[in-house]
Amino acid sequence: MRLNEQDTLSLTERDLKVIWHPYTQMLHARYPTAIVRAEGSYLFDEDGKRYIDAISSWWVILHGHSHPYIADRVSAQIRKLDQVIFAGFTHEPAIELAEKLLGLLPQNQEKVFYTDNGSTAVEVALKMCIQYWHNQGQTRKLVLAFHHGYHGDTFGAMSISGRSAWTAPFDNYLFEVRYIDLPTADNLADLKKQISEISDQLACFVYEPLVQGSAGMVMYSATALDQLMNHCREENILMIQDEVFTGFGRTGKHFAADHLTESPDIMCFSKGLTGGTMPLGLTTCSEEIYNAFLSKDKLKTLFHGHSFTANPLACTAASASLDLLLREETQENINRICRKHAVFIKKTGGHRRIQSARQTGTILAIEWRTETGTSYFDDLRNLLYDYFLDKGILMRPLGNVIYILPPYCISDQDLDHIYEEIEGALELY
Repeated sequence: MRLNEQDTLSLTERDLKVIWHPYTQMLHARYPTAIVRAEGSYLFDEDGKRYIDAISSWWVILHGHSHPYIADRVSAQIRKLDQVIFAGFTHEPAIELAEKLLGLLPQNQEKVFYTDNGSTAVEVALKMCIQYWHNQGQTRKLVLAFHHGYHGDTFGAMSISGRSAWTAPFDNYLFEVRYIDLPTADNLADLKKQISEISDQLACFVYEPLVQGSAGMVMYSATALDQLMNHCREENILMIQDEVFTGFGRTGKHFAADHLTESPDIMCFSKGLTGGTMPLGLTTCSEEIYNAFLSKDKLKTLFHGHSFTANPLACTAASASLDLLLREETQENINRICRKHAVFIKKTGGHRRIQSARQTGTILAIEWRTETGTSYFDDLRNLLYDYFLDKGILMRPLGNVIYILPPYCISDQDLDHIYEEIEGALELY
């Protein structure tokens, strides 16, 4: 494309000439919507149309778009320190964020390792566990995970995610994982038996606590997970709790960990970490994990890093986002969203077109009843996506499952509008 063409083409037209979008079949996908600005719960396209961001722009926006407090903090930081290598150097934004976050996590979480997104946070957690055993002269390479889980798109994260059409082209390159069902009161004894039979081979157990997001907002009880975690602790199995999605208020509490009595060895964070403003990931771990890498033998070092590890701007944004999360107003908004979701589920749960309606905290999911059953590739997905977008609402259905995961600043009026349009869609599709 010649540069002078830019003056005559819309942003969407320019995009189509040069961009390859994620999770998109480019041959027949709806043309991308060009967003030129955002504020609070709203996105505005190049034609001036306003959209309610009902999914927090892929689950990352916590306090609303372009929040002035975060913007001001980042603006001040970029004039002071924008980037510095994090191997052999440190800086206050990284230290401050680690101190704040560890103060909110289970007491056994003692150290922070910075990365740049959710997938790499999980990759680090896996390397910590596998090398933990290696550094002690033990070979444990098998990983335990739940069926249908999702932990990212890099190869390690893909390996421990559920095998599906998404991973099929790469299956021969993924390492061995033993999958088990989500725990319930009925299957818990059998799951414990399965785990005990392979406990001496397991490097770790990795799981999404309470909600499997990409699987279709599949939800399960904290009580059952606690019992499974307790069994893993008794069997000396390291646990990785992937809170990339569930962290920072999504479950109604600061973290899914706050619903549990058991604590994992390692935790992973990203998405809402910076309030959605900048890419950043981090992995926390216990003192026991950290100490396994302390040695006069340099080969016991954790050899992992990124050019932008602990970027000062991203750390500043995350620290500011935590400040906002802890404000009384934010906690009141989280509780308000939880209450309104519960009322809507009670109102619509018996609808003939609803297979299931479920909620964990601020996460509301509605599963459409279809002839083909639950499927990510159900044609209903595109119909519902187009329907809501035409109504000025950004939704991104997971097959025949739609969900609401709004920024905490969303108004009651906008929530009611979303609910009304869901009821309208139920009568059409």
